[in-house]
Amino acid sequence: MPASGAAKPHFRTIALIVGAAMFMEQLDGTVLATALPSMARDLGVSAPSLSIALTSYLISLAVFIPVSGRIADRFGARTVFRAAIVIFLLGSICCANAPNVVFLVIARFVEGIGGALMMPVGRLVLMRNVEKRDLIQATSWVLIPAVVGPILGPPVGGFIVSYLHSWRWIFYLNLPIGLIGIVMVSLFISNTRGEVPEKTDYKGIFYSSLSLGLFLFGFELISHEGQAMLALSFLTMGALLGALYIVHARTARDPILDLSLMKIPTFGTSVIAGAITRLTQGAHPYLLPLMMQLGFGLSAVQSGMMTLATALGSIMAKPVAPKLLRRFGFRDTLVVNGFFASAGYAVCGLFRPGWPLPLMFLVMVISGFFMSIQFTGFNTIAYDEIEQERMGSATSFYTTFQQLMLSMGICAGAAALQGAMVVRGHSLPQFSDFTAAFWTVALVSLSATIWNARFSHEAGTEISGHTPRTWSTRQVIKEPRGLNS
Repeated sequence: MPASGAAKPHFRTIALIVGAAMFMEQLDGTVLATALPSMARDLGVSAPSLSIALTSYLISLAVFIPVSGRIADRFGARTVFRAAIVIFLLGSICCANAPNVVFLVIARFVEGIGGALMMPVGRLVLMRNVEKRDLIQATSWVLIPAVVGPILGPPVGGFIVSYLHSWRWIFYLNLPIGLIGIVMVSLFISNTRGEVPEKTDYKGIFYSSLSLGLFLFGFELISHEGQAMLALSFLTMGALLGALYIVHARTARDPILDLSLMKIPTFGTSVIAGAITRLTQGAHPYLLPLMMQLGFGLSAVQSGMMTLATALGSIMAKPVAPKLLRRFGFRDTLVVNGFFASAGYAVCGLFRPGWPLPLMFLVMVISGFFMSIQFTGFNTIAYDEIEQERMGSATSFYTTFQQLMLSMGICAGAAALQGAMVVRGHSLPQFSDFTAAFWTVALVSLSATIWNARFSHEAGTEISGHTPRTWSTRQVIKEPRGLNS
């Protein structure tokens, strides 16, 4: 029940509360990119040196996302979700008033603590407060702000720097959203709890957090020129610690990231197929603005405005996704729609100066439309067979991999582009290099079809309302016709 003791709120209310928090977190994660030069001038440092402010946020996510589910189980989903928003706002205020780089880095780390708790606990709130029959529509509502946030980031950052003449307003943007969110969470979200293990897995927390932190830091450094060896060192150490965690998790009684969840068919398949697809989704915001700026000569703000097409497509998919899943089921929808989602990315690789801008905008709208349907399916079917007492562990696990693969997407896009340049002997990326990079990540996304096909035809029928047309059901349908004749 809601905190006020009133009737249970409509699922759209819960979805929009969770979605608004995720929008704030996702927007903040990308809005700094276009503001870095202005911030550097104000703080008296070079723009590259400010990249640590971005990576400190990522490291904070890596450390605290794995433990978020356990914290929510112990203190209650409403308490932790509300506290996460408060921590995020305090970090934002500190960032807005940072007098130097060191202060900014610490403030961004604090912000990351709030963001790390917000993402998985927000998803946990959704799973525990929404009926299964409404889960697809609720997920599609949450997905809109979660997708729109990172896309809006670059143009919003460019607008603030260009017209408000102060990067500090970037962080003040979070205040009205966060304050409204705190009130709404208090009114409408119930304080559900889960079972808490007797012993805390401190060794698992150490291995997993350090491994994920090194991975995310390494992937971030890959996109910076001249940092390849340092990035490789971080990735290698992250892989070693990850291997140690896997060995530990096999014998630990209650591991912080429960690998046994992967044995649950719908969850395990969704994690793998979703991870492959998110790799491509992470590469898209890296490759497209870069091509728009280098190849078409657009400014950072103009290229950011073009990428808004993807957000528009995501919004258009909201009412369509539940109907498709109800009509065709999760398996068939994910298999067929996955082909169109991958094809949309492949077509982006064919963009050339001769293409009209409205046509390219339309292609990106269509790409966002199909990809939004794909992630609505993944984010919903993953929890179909998860018991309530394991929901906290499942949301932490799923969100950890989601964040990791989106970060890896930047690395994949950069590696594909750099590889194409090396093969063709180009010192600067040409359109043919971008084509090769887009097609490479599109093929990666398409390979998820192998895993999508492993979903059973009956998977998620309670959630989608889809009735599989098996041989036995066709016989039941035909039998009355024979009697009537």
